[in-house]
Amino acid sequence: VQLVESGGGSVQAGGSLRLSCAASGYTSTTNCMGWFRQAPGKEREIVAATYAALNRTHYVDSVKGRFTISQDNAKNTVYLQMNNLRSEDTALYYCAIDDWAYWGQGTQVTVS
Repeated sequence: VQLVESGGGSVQAGGSLRLSCAASGYTSTTNCMGWFRQAPGKEREIVAATYAALNRTHYVDSVKGRFTISQDNAKNTVYLQMNNLRSEDTALYYCAIDDWAYWGQGTQVTVS
């Protein structure tokens, strides 16, 4: 199983980015897909997750109303639309699936 993130980069505060995470080699339907982030000197935190069996999504309070998680099952891809970015959103962003058994390599988001 391989997860490949893309879409990170450097933006000014107030800008937007859309992260993508494509899963390959995964033949099951994962119950959950999510995005995590880790800033220097801080612990990794879950940013957003989608739970298919529960038909619900979860967001950390600091991104509610600004970030949106979505998935395309046909493409085995999960997205994170990030709007109104803030400097505190700067971090390495990871995607994970299947009760967080599989992880991507991360994509850097820098907001100045």
